[in-house]
Amino acid sequence: MTKPMFDRVAILGVGLVGSSIAHAMRRANLAGHIVGHTKRAETLKRAKRIGFADSLTDSVVKAVKGADLVILATPVGAFGAIAKAMGPHLKPGAIVTDVGSVKGAVITDVGPYIPKGVHFIPAHPIAGTERSGPEAGFAELFDGRWCILTPPKGTNKRALKTLKSFWEKLGSKVEVMDAKHHDLVLAVTSHVPHLIAYNIVGTADDLRSVTEGEVIKYSAGGFRDFTRIAASDPTMWRDVFLNNKDAVLEVLGRFSEDLSALQRQIRWGDGDALFKLFTRTRAIRRGIVDAGQDSAEVNFGRNTPAKKKR
Repeated sequence: MTKPMFDRVAILGVGLVGSSIAHAMRRANLAGHIVGHTKRAETLKRAKRIGFADSLTDSVVKAVKGADLVILATPVGAFGAIAKAMGPHLKPGAIVTDVGSVKGAVITDVGPYIPKGVHFIPAHPIAGTERSGPEAGFAELFDGRWCILTPPKGTNKRALKTLKSFWEKLGSKVEVMDAKHHDLVLAVTSHVPHLIAYNIVGTADDLRSVTEGEVIKYSAGGFRDFTRIAASDPTMWRDVFLNNKDAVLEVLGRFSEDLSALQRQIRWGDGDALFKLFTRTRAIRRGIVDAGQDSAEVNFGRNTPAKKKR
């Protein structure tokens, strides 16, 4: 058996992504010792029963002490307080990273607390399910998925290479990107779609009394997929929108303009314009499947992770 990449890895946050990282590290033998952290006693008990970490603690300081790699895996709104608490106790030469889907705010909130000699490299694995909690994790979550690294200026090249290799060994394809560009791209591909899903499901719930519950009873595939997205962790997504508001509002403005144009096309019976739009968007869906970012299987293959997890 080869020597692990890191002697000690601290994962701060043991929900879906944090626990999946632990499972994937075990699969690839990447850590000599995995320590998990959460401040909630009940979550610690649940994580202990699963056994994906070698040790668990409710203390940030105990978790990061002696760690060669520290991974922030809580909602991004908590990053600043965690960074402040752990900063003085980080091991010289350690790598600090995260899994948040916002990067500009993370650099602003965490960067000032990282001492000289510690390498801070934000990351975003673009992988997940609507499930949450330590029981939701599984080793295959990152297989074939992208992980974006957004190193600040002056980042140590050797540390960046090490973190890139780490994510590749977890199963990911890795891309390096500017943080601001990342936040705009993710506003388009993830954040605004989630916001739309939350909104339309909320609208349907408001209409339940008017339709005598038929919106829920006769839910078609499109609405069911919106409810899957809208079932995602509310704390995490609240923090995403509050911490990437500029990019989200920019994309929402463009979306609102396009929606108004679509409204006019329906009102005036412009079938040609509608057909042209639907043909273009259908091709985009095919491109996503061809790129390996989803499956053409029934339910888009989304039952697969649940089967693997068991």
